[in-house]
Amino acid sequence: MTDTLIKPSRALGLRRPRDPNRPIWDEQPSVAGQATKGSILTVVMALIIVPVYAVVLTSFSTQGSINRAGGLVLVPDGLTLNSYRQMLSGGPVARALFVSLGITTVGTVVSMVVSVLCAYGLSRARSLAHRFLLMILVVTMFLSGGLIPTFLVVNGLGGFNQYWALILPSAVSVFNILVLRSFYSGTASELIDAARMDGASEWRILWSVVLPTSRAVTAVITLFYAVGYWNSFFNVMLYMPTASEKWPLQYVLYEYVNLGMNMPGQVNAGYGVAGHQATTPLALQMAVVVLTLVPIALITPFMQKHFAKGMLTGAVKG
Repeated sequence: MTDTLIKPSRALGLRRPRDPNRPIWDEQPSVAGQATKGSILTVVMALIIVPVYAVVLTSFSTQGSINRAGGLVLVPDGLTLNSYRQMLSGGPVARALFVSLGITTVGTVVSMVVSVLCAYGLSRARSLAHRFLLMILVVTMFLSGGLIPTFLVVNGLGGFNQYWALILPSAVSVFNILVLRSFYSGTASELIDAARMDGASEWRILWSVVLPTSRAVTAVITLFYAVGYWNSFFNVMLYMPTASEKWPLQYVLYEYVNLGMNMPGQVNAGYGVAGHQATTPLALQMAVVVLTLVPIALITPFMQKHFAKGMLTGAVKG
């Protein structure tokens, strides 16, 4: 009689009978539930992939293809590399690319050094005034001096039109320090005590014990800082609005794509490639967008395993 009642429910795609050996929160979903989740994931993936595909394809398209498509190109037609030749021919985009790489590299190193040292010091229970300093850091997450005082301080220190103004004002994230501190606090005390018995200093313990056991969270925080520096353009608007030769790639993208302006020095610097037909502005804009996406797209797959491990370790204890 039981089998007779269960079979129609399976035929209708209802929830399968509960397995007594599985906990209630780990039951197998119904066929209808799996189909719904798959449909939602497919839609979300399409919403992400289709715009990226259109941007990349448009950057490789000719003027005629873009005119026929009426904007972004979805069907390949008349592909060309003129946009990338023009963009990387020594003009402002090529210069801005090197500026962005330099700022991202230096800024990430500075931020990680400061964050790791601060987090390790706050994670040691016997460190000087660690609770007081921790409370000060937490307060800064909710209260700040404001934009104008920050600008006045940086400008008063001579940071206007200087590269360090794009790094130091945003070099430290209190949230990242707290995440690192929680991991460092969870490092096995036996390992640290054994290192101290062997005569290791605090620097040695940090380098040889704490950091190797916290590679996942270190990789995640490094990625956060690197992406933040790579995508940052607001500090450029504040501290470097007129020095166009020092602009990073994101601000050039903001000026050229969002505001629809000509790139600084485009005409005077001979921006273009001799012997090639002039590239449509839309194709050039999309080429700049693709260039800003490439570094993050190349780095993220290598950091994915550390990212997943770091997030799971931070969410689940015990």
